[in-house]
Amino acid sequence: MTAFPEPARTLWTAYADSRRRPRRIHALGAEHRDAARRIVGVPPEVVPDRESRDAYVRRVDDTIYVSPWETRLRSWLAFERFRGEHAAGLAAAFVPPPQAERVTREFEQWKRAGRPLRPHILTSTWHVPLDWFVPFARGERCLMLGAPGTGYGAAEGAAEGAADPPADDASQEHAGHGPATAAPARTLIYVTSMGEARRRVAAALPVVRENLGDGSGEVFLLSAGRLDTLARWLGEFHPRALVELDYGGLVHLLDDRTLQGDESVAEMAVALTGMERGEVELTVAMYKRLLARWRPVRALESAN
Repeated sequence: MTAFPEPARTLWTAYADSRRRPRRIHALGAEHRDAARRIVGVPPEVVPDRESRDAYVRRVDDTIYVSPWETRLRSWLAFERFRGEHAAGLAAAFVPPPQAERVTREFEQWKRAGRPLRPHILTSTWHVPLDWFVPFARGERCLMLGAPGTGYGAAEGAAEGAADPPADDASQEHAGHGPATAAPARTLIYVTSMGEARRRVAAALPVVRENLGDGSGEVFLLSAGRLDTLARWLGEFHPRALVELDYGGLVHLLDDRTLQGDESVAEMAVALTGMERGEVELTVAMYKRLLARWRPVRALESAN
C-alpha cells in the first residue's frame, strides 16, 4: 500500500478486506457487464459520471496488490482514441455530438486540474498486442478451463502492493503457485514481478530496435516504438509491483485445445533470442507462428 497516498491507502486496504467487493474470479465479468450496460443505453453512457471504486486484488505471501479499475479514466482515454481513429461523421453515429462534446470538455477539465493520466490497466480489444508478451516467461502462466461465456478483450494490469493483509481471498490466484480456487473459471493469465518485467523489456528493446526499427508499427507487429511505450508505462509504477497479462474475454473466443496450445509468450522469447543471435530462420518461424495465431482472432472484429 506504500504506493498509494492517503486517503487512497486506507480506502484500498478496507476494500481488500471487504466481503462485498467482486471476488477476483468474478471481477472481470462484473466489469464487462457494467461496460455493456452503459454502452447499450440510450443515449450510451460513454464515460461514467464517477470513478469506479472497484479494483483487482491479489495476495502473495504477506502482501496485498491492488489494481484499481479506474473505469472513468480508461473510458476517457478510450473515447479519445476512438475519436482520433474515426471520421467525425462515423463517430457521431455512435455517440451524439452534444454528448461527445460534453465528455471531451470534462476530460479537458480533468487534465487542466493536473490529475493523473496513467491508468493501472491497459486494455486491447480482439487481440493481445505482441509487445505485451515480452515482459513474461512461459513458467509464469496459469490456465483454467471453465465454460466459455461472453466478453471479447484482453487486459494487462499493474498491481501495486499493501502490507499486513487480511485473510486470503478464496478466489485468488497466487503468482507462481497456480489457482487457489476450485471455481469453474475460464482464464489464461501470466503474472511476473515488476523487476522481471522491466528487465525483459529493457533487454528486448535494443534487439527489436536494431532488427525492426524505431517505428510504432501496425497493431499486428512488434516494434521498438510500441515496446518503448510499454517500458515507459511500466517505469511509472512501484518497483515492487506485479504485472499481469490477462487474456480476459478472449478465452471465450478460443476453444480448450487452442488455449492449451497457446505458447505466445514462449514463441516471443524464442523470436527475440533468434534476433539477438542473428538466427533469421528461427526468428521468422516464431514470428510467423505468432501472426498466424493472432491475425484470425483480430479479424473477428469485422466479422458479420
